[in-house]
Amino acid sequence: MADTKINSNEDSNQLVQKIVSLCKRRGFVFQSSEIYGGLKSCYDYGPLGVELKRNIAQAWWDSMVYEREDVVGLDASIMMHPKVWETSGHLAGFSDPLVDCLNCKERFRADKATKVDVGTTVEFYQGGKSSGKKLTGVCDRGYVCPQCGSTLLSKERSFNLMFRAGFGPIDYIGQIVEDIEKKVASIKDGGSFPDSKTLRDSIESVINKNAVFLRPETAQAMFVQFLNVVQSTSMHIPFGIAQCGKSFRNEIVTEHFIFRSCEFEQMELEYFVEPGTQAQYLDYWKNTRIEWYRKLANKPDNFRLRRHDKDELAHYSDDCYDIEYLYPWGWDELEGIASRTDYDLSKHSKASNTKLSYFDLQKQDPNTGKQGYRYIPYVIEPSAGLTRSLLCFLLDAYTEEVGVDANGNEKTRVLLKLSPKLAPIKVAVFPLVKKDGLPERARKIAAALRKRRINVVCDDNQSIGKRYAKHDEIGTPYCITVDNQSLEDSSVTVRDRDTAGQVRLSEQEAIEHVLKGLGLELI
Repeated sequence: MADTKINSNEDSNQLVQKIVSLCKRRGFVFQSSEIYGGLKSCYDYGPLGVELKRNIAQAWWDSMVYEREDVVGLDASIMMHPKVWETSGHLAGFSDPLVDCLNCKERFRADKATKVDVGTTVEFYQGGKSSGKKLTGVCDRGYVCPQCGSTLLSKERSFNLMFRAGFGPIDYIGQIVEDIEKKVASIKDGGSFPDSKTLRDSIESVINKNAVFLRPETAQAMFVQFLNVVQSTSMHIPFGIAQCGKSFRNEIVTEHFIFRSCEFEQMELEYFVEPGTQAQYLDYWKNTRIEWYRKLANKPDNFRLRRHDKDELAHYSDDCYDIEYLYPWGWDELEGIASRTDYDLSKHSKASNTKLSYFDLQKQDPNTGKQGYRYIPYVIEPSAGLTRSLLCFLLDAYTEEVGVDANGNEKTRVLLKLSPKLAPIKVAVFPLVKKDGLPERARKIAAALRKRRINVVCDDNQSIGKRYAKHDEIGTPYCITVDNQSLEDSSVTVRDRDTAGQVRLSEQEAIEHVLKGLGLELI
């Protein structure tokens, strides 16, 4: 049996680079606008990447919505009324301290910087390059540049993470220029030009008249639509609203390929519960969610739960857990499960003058003792990153097996051991050669499998060995090969990705074998 290299033994940078290379070479992820030099932190998901992403999202939706009777879905607009973000606190507080390194010019978040004790003398290279002059500095603020280790840093500045856009065909620049021209004209009449703060406030007032923001999270839509969902579905608490969609954050630091980017996708659930029961449901959801990842992964021990310390909790949360994955650079967040109390519904109720409450006729009001209990629900929020999950499952699946070829030479087989549920292509059907009616026979088998609405490809390019290697590398669980014997007795070979073992079966048996391996029953 081949010797399998474990990911944890790989050099972290080398493993990430292997994943990045595989993603581009095989069509999982491309740099956005690459022919124009690319756009930092923006990525396009290629033919295989979009399938993998859709399969992860569908597996999440199956688990969170279709396999339950207490959760419904929502697909909300990316742009919402600015009052939503003002009420939620995002406009006022959704910012991070920003620092520029004066040595290597890297821009980073102060709270994510490399921590160093104040007074420590550190060494770093001029310009952040190993060929530069070695310099020394004394750490005076508890951190150094995460890129080059320099102590030569700018002052911390506030940086808003929300993307602002204009709603409607408004010529903001024209209005701003007109205002400035009026102010300049007033100087000629003895007036004075406004100071920078006054000028900035004036420009802001013009822009904000029709400003909207790209949502930084999907959660708020589920809160503001709470009443509509309850009234239209007659859901009873406890119940949840699920949503999968894009969010946007003007991240200061984008890192680790698609791990942190400005445009990303979330899979979020807002689960509404009776006040006083939130701890029970937080416990339920943290265990349910980590089990979901472990069932789909090869290395379940690479997932763990970490409870937030009290000083880590968001102001609206009374408890929170992170599901962390052991990435090549260490343990890092994959999903958060937060107990958000009644903060969001209460804030939106007050700001909109709308009762975002729930009335339970079957319960007594604990305050009055009367039948019927109206309350603002508490919320448990499992919030997962779809793009982070994609990276996590790629890292988990990436495997190199060292063996020998037919000539006795050492060779390395690269494969993605993706769960069949997640694999972009479920089955590849190969004609051994492009003649003698084999391609037509292969397409007939592929057509029979497609009737089960699974992604199947017919591949007749290159040698059969290279085709096997290609589909190992992209994670295809099964390959079916049609050869000359198939024309004689209607039999084919079925190859298993993980073992590379082959069995010869009739065409019908092969279809049944593959469907069973994919977890599908033959109809």
